[in-house]
Amino acid sequence: MSDTATLINDLQTRGMRLVDPRAGQESRRGGAGPSDHKAITIGDRTVMIPVHTAPSFDSPFLVEAPDATGAARVLRDGAEVAQVRFPTRAKFYQRKTADGIPYSHIATLHSRDVLATTVLQTCIRYESRKKTCQFCSIGQSLAAGRTVAHKTPAQLAEVAKAAVELDGVTHMVLTTGTPAGKDRGAKVLCESAEAIKAAVNLPLQGQCEPPEDDAWHQRMFDAGIDTLGMHLEAVTPDVRNRIMPGKASVPLEKYFSSFGAAVKVFGRGQVSTYILAGLGDTPRAILEISEKLCDMGVYPFVVPFVPISGTPLESHPAPTSEFMASILRPLGAMIARAGINSSKMKAGCGKCGACSALATYEKLKVPAQVPA
Repeated sequence: MSDTATLINDLQTRGMRLVDPRAGQESRRGGAGPSDHKAITIGDRTVMIPVHTAPSFDSPFLVEAPDATGAARVLRDGAEVAQVRFPTRAKFYQRKTADGIPYSHIATLHSRDVLATTVLQTCIRYESRKKTCQFCSIGQSLAAGRTVAHKTPAQLAEVAKAAVELDGVTHMVLTTGTPAGKDRGAKVLCESAEAIKAAVNLPLQGQCEPPEDDAWHQRMFDAGIDTLGMHLEAVTPDVRNRIMPGKASVPLEKYFSSFGAAVKVFGRGQVSTYILAGLGDTPRAILEISEKLCDMGVYPFVVPFVPISGTPLESHPAPTSEFMASILRPLGAMIARAGINSSKMKAGCGKCGACSALATYEKLKVPAQVPA
């Protein structure tokens, strides 16, 4: 177990080189969520590993082409360290909507059984380089013609139903760029969820900034959203102001107020936040705020920052595997102690767990100590 956690952590911070880039699913470039990654399965876990980033080009890890059985060797500096498999291309990608839009432009397969979409591919934070989150590439896939700006409820329902029937998708993530309204995206998530749930029984996670009015939490739940993600990204004011000046206008106090209101609606362990480690926050700062989140019943999904090509942070170094381990080991124990393990989540990034080794660390017996 420990070796698996270490290997996943090493691969996610260092990336990997591929002998056959065409193996398995297409690698994903740009957009919201895990970008510049490729999915591989190690044992019974499917994880997303960077393949198009600066660190990955110099990675000590080389993945050979799959053999006749579909297995591929992972070499580190020439020595085999593991065997992996590549999840296959989604069958629903072969289809188009009634109005001729490829299903892959509406939603994408993440990991091996998770459907994900950015309902609004535009964002008020992205419109100005003075306000944009510097790690974000939400506009890249739109500019490249690989998606559409606004996925309609009918389109999302059509694609979700096909993904369940053709590819065995088990849950879905609905994220969104932040619109100008005070609901901060909650309204469009409600409209999308209602249509999807009318078409197929699929657990859903909605992701948006904290709505100004906490009443939106109940509205999202009633619309069919099972779990809610409101993403901090960075946890200290100086890093937030420097890395995401627009999003930092929503203060940490508002996030925590909204977390508390959301847990009352969705339940402990069904509200989560995404934290990018490696942007400047110390392990101690991340763990201190994570302990507060765990006590509230909010799952802190800590993932290694990945420098995405074309963003202002494309040359920012990825965190080291040692840095990530210093967070993930005690954090896994915190989560287990709070009883909000990722395996109990109904839907979403934390349940998927493919962008971090955190779920593997949840199973290790280590003390939940915050470093000095």
